[in-house]
Amino acid sequence: MASPAWALQKAVYAALAADGPLLALLGGAKIHDAVPQDAAFPYIAIGEAQVRDWSTGTEDGAEHMLMLHVWSRYGGKREAYEIADAIRAVLDGALLGLDDHRLVNLRHQYSELKRDPDGETQHGVLRFRAVTEPG
Repeated sequence: MASPAWALQKAVYAALAADGPLLALLGGAKIHDAVPQDAAFPYIAIGEAQVRDWSTGTEDGAEHMLMLHVWSRYGGKREAYEIADAIRAVLDGALLGLDDHRLVNLRHQYSELKRDPDGETQHGVLRFRAVTEPG
């Protein structure tokens, strides 16, 4: 059976990469697991993931915390906010199909936007919580 964390990441990537309005904001499918050295702005990076046992006495389950990062060099915060809002619209409450698992729920927990220390890059962070069961 495939890892529930990998199954969730693949489904999240597929949902983001299939969303026309999000791709228009990004200027293409610029969604990265490993960000290339010369990545063109703006882009999304799939970030940190945590998985915890969420089993009950009778059912197996996993709780996931998944971070997505938005990187923008637009002159101001507008582009980063728009991309973060588009990500949230695609994923919050989404019913994604997972390989060998079932997604019980997927919820946006918080977003944060800050200026990177380089002074020109906006960095947005979104955290999502998901619960999965073997499927």
